[in-house]
Amino acid sequence: MKTGGQLIVDALEANGTDRIYCVPGESYLAVLDALHDSAIRTIVCRQEGGAAMMADCHGRLTGKPGICFVTRGPGATNASAGIHIAMQDSIPVILFIGQVASHAKEREAFQEVDYKRFFGDIAKWVVEIDDASRIPEFVTRAFAVATSGRPGPVVISLPEDMLTSVVEAPIALPHTPVETRPGEAELDALEKLLAKAKRPFVILGGTRWDAEAVAQMRTIAEAWSLPVGCSFRRQMLFDHLHPNYAGDVGIGINPKLATAIKQADLVLLIGGRMGEMPSSDYTLLKSPYPDQTLVHVHADAGELGRVYRPTLAINASPSAFVQAFAKRRPASAPVWAAETPKLHAAYLDWSTPPESGPGPVQMGPIMNYLEKVLPDDAILTNGAGNYATWVHRFHRSRRFATQAAPTSGSMGYGTPAAVAAKGLFPDRMVVAFAGDGCFLMNGQEFATAVQYDLPIIVVVVNNGIYGTIRMHQEREYPGRVVATDLKNPDFAALARAYGGHGETVEKTTDFASAFERARASGKPAIVEIRLDPEAITPTRTMTQIRDKA
Repeated sequence: MKTGGQLIVDALEANGTDRIYCVPGESYLAVLDALHDSAIRTIVCRQEGGAAMMADCHGRLTGKPGICFVTRGPGATNASAGIHIAMQDSIPVILFIGQVASHAKEREAFQEVDYKRFFGDIAKWVVEIDDASRIPEFVTRAFAVATSGRPGPVVISLPEDMLTSVVEAPIALPHTPVETRPGEAELDALEKLLAKAKRPFVILGGTRWDAEAVAQMRTIAEAWSLPVGCSFRRQMLFDHLHPNYAGDVGIGINPKLATAIKQADLVLLIGGRMGEMPSSDYTLLKSPYPDQTLVHVHADAGELGRVYRPTLAINASPSAFVQAFAKRRPASAPVWAAETPKLHAAYLDWSTPPESGPGPVQMGPIMNYLEKVLPDDAILTNGAGNYATWVHRFHRSRRFATQAAPTSGSMGYGTPAAVAAKGLFPDRMVVAFAGDGCFLMNGQEFATAVQYDLPIIVVVVNNGIYGTIRMHQEREYPGRVVATDLKNPDFAALARAYGGHGETVEKTTDFASAFERARASGKPAIVEIRLDPEAITPTRTMTQIRDKA
């Protein structure tokens, strides 16, 4: 006989959980009590949105569900930001919510929310467990749902009285992973399409990749001389310095790359959905009928034909597909082979940062410095904002599991993601990038880094504005500035107040020594860059945007 809380922890252990992220609440005290005697590490966070984003980063970097526990009502609604990220990014996450007791339901009890309705559109599956004896069944199913097909978040509501009830239940067993593999007929059909092609292009995206699959994709690209692009914020899927790499496919795309994709006669899309951002508002590939011959590989049959009608649909996970197709070789030298290095050269030119810009701090030289000193296995995280362009465009990713950034465009992600990443990979450097607006949305998770001695480095690019919105504002309504100015704290002093290390950079030449001191401190650190708001993009100033409008 065990309590529901003990059965929850047993089921997590059976499914290989080694850590959870939480903000404690009285509605799931029985689970917290069971965790006291468990080997599962409990990471206590400062706000539920940060906890859910840590769980997302966990799932993003490992492929295993990130586990998050929050309390009812405001705890759950705070966590919804991380669940939305996980849904749009296809990341396996399981969110457990302490719920009101059964006798109080349907009375608008204290902090009562109907979670099936609230999370229904932003989660793969939402369930409430009323009978504690069914906990092993539901938790194991949650792991299966979160990881199969197109991965995503699962939400489980836990009534308080259910967690304290004592019942007999079956022993929890681990879920069975499901791999979807391509058939030989589909691989034959792809070979025939490639044999006819003159200007093919490969786009990598989505999840359910691993380091071995990335290596096999490199083998395919080399054997077939294929140009390869990575979908928006999936840059870790291909080595950027490989001669077959053509660049990232998404916001702010290299115009030469955009032209190449539009003029391609065959596009092989592996793993991605090609939503609004990666498709440049559905212009690179027209929806629903692309101009190019489209071969779409996806683990979820429901995504095949959902937005685009493919010529060939292959229902397979990216890892299973590349494992199978890596055995194939072209019958003769591909006719497009000479064009692939040209696209790589165009990428190298596009990803070389400018050396100058307005104000005393130049982000181009700072990015060049970071490219020299960051190890190939360094993990970079970021949220959303114009500052992210510097990382998105100019950082040249080399290895798998080195990037954590939301394709959903959610702000406030970088700091909590960095905390999770450093906890998972303590021997690797972890650098979070944030704007001043972005950092203050979940910057309190810096305290979590201090609490657990996780020496992340947070680079805060402070221009005193909500930069992206100001840029759009100046373009659409020039000179009519409303609601985009910010009054910020001294971020270096804030880091020290938390017990970390703080640095302030007001000149380009100050950055290298500030970054080195931050790294040498052995503490969580914030390096604040005070950037002139005129430097709103790498190539255009605020004045230029306003004047052109």
